[in-house]
Amino acid sequence: MDFYAGLDVSLEATNICVVDGEGKVIREAKLETDPDAIELFLAEWGIHLKRVGLEAFSYSAWLFTALAEKGLPVICIETRHAKAALNAMLNKTDRNDAKGIAQMMRTGWFRAVHVKSEAAQTLRALLVGRKAMLGKVLDMENMIRGLVRPFGLKVGEISVGRFDARVREILTGKKELEAIVTPLLEARAVMRQQLAKLQRLVLVAARGDAAVRRMMTVPGVGALVALTFRATVDDPARFKKSSNVGAHFGLTPRRYQSGQTDRIGSISKCGDELTRAMLYEAAIAILTRIPKNFKLRLWGLRLARKKGLKRAATAVARALAVLLHKIWIDGTTFRFGAGMKRGRVATAR
Repeated sequence: MDFYAGLDVSLEATNICVVDGEGKVIREAKLETDPDAIELFLAEWGIHLKRVGLEAFSYSAWLFTALAEKGLPVICIETRHAKAALNAMLNKTDRNDAKGIAQMMRTGWFRAVHVKSEAAQTLRALLVGRKAMLGKVLDMENMIRGLVRPFGLKVGEISVGRFDARVREILTGKKELEAIVTPLLEARAVMRQQLAKLQRLVLVAARGDAAVRRMMTVPGVGALVALTFRATVDDPARFKKSSNVGAHFGLTPRRYQSGQTDRIGSISKCGDELTRAMLYEAAIAILTRIPKNFKLRLWGLRLARKKGLKRAATAVARALAVLLHKIWIDGTTFRFGAGMKRGRVATAR
């Protein structure tokens, strides 16, 4: 007989439930979140486990990889599916969640999610870290502007390189205020240096990846956009069709159909928010800042006249995701004059 296990994982402890083919609970336990302890519990009485499920979250990638290396048939399931199934339970407890996941493994009512490789996770950490550092630097600069404004001092529009000198210039003669702001300027300088280091790592990663370099041949797509797309997709073969990539990033409209009701709403915004934002920024650049015309841009501009810039940019972002995936899969580069057929962007070989 086949058996199925569900894991409800937290940072400190993991609840485990094992059920048989008829859904009867065979064994339960609460263990430390440690792959060795979990493997020992599941293997010590020699049953045949057909599927071991755990819900996707930040800690699950590490645990998934560790259990898979031990030969367990582990599956990472989509959070929305798990939530929908587990909400049917009267009482939400960690024990009941593990039981619910085990039943999902038995019935097959789940959607497995792709667990990213370590290289993709490392690249993702670089991109998120760079974005966080940039946000802190901008927060610091805005705070300095706000501190001096009540004294009638205006920094004004200034380049990054001249910000420090400009602030010191307007503080001349105000020793007490200068004593307060100077440590903040020094902290900003250190943060700018560290941001530059992260930016160099981004450029090194872009230069060292052939697929990213080919994606960057698309107008409006720079190193950040291409690297973010690469880190999120990780394995392009997991999409059978390039046209599915737009939906994966939440760039396709929601639809509600029931009886006589058939309503199409705004985009779903499922999937990775950072990648969706990067694709949208690239689409805005294509529509507003790229001087040379090409078919994707002309199509977006026609759409902007009918639907407005925001909707057009969303549509272009969706088409851009398809294009980047096709470039990655086909080993091609962007060429001006490539066509669009049936809503898909075609690239030249």
